[in-house]
Amino acid sequence: MAQVGNVPEIKAVKGHLDQLKERGLVSDWVLPYENLLTRLTAAVFFLTPSDDEKLDEIWTELNSHPRLTYRENEEQKLSKLAWRVEFNKDFEL
Repeated sequence: MAQVGNVPEIKAVKGHLDQLKERGLVSDWVLPYENLLTRLTAAVFFLTPSDDEKLDEIWTELNSHPRLTYRENEEQKLSKLAWRVEFNKDFEL
């Protein structure tokens, strides 16, 4: 069982997002409430691409993690970053 705030799958996505930032694809990313999470399917990441033309490459990269879904962050309640990214497509408890 994963410890709260210490989930290997979440750490893998965070590392991948850091790599995308280092490569200049993502300008910023955030994972609110990270210390409360016990599974990747409950995590809600937010990111802003360095350039909208890089979105296809970002989604292709992140698709290496299971259940990728993404949409524009219209609500901007948890973050002001442009895109909401989750890994819960077709997930059921």
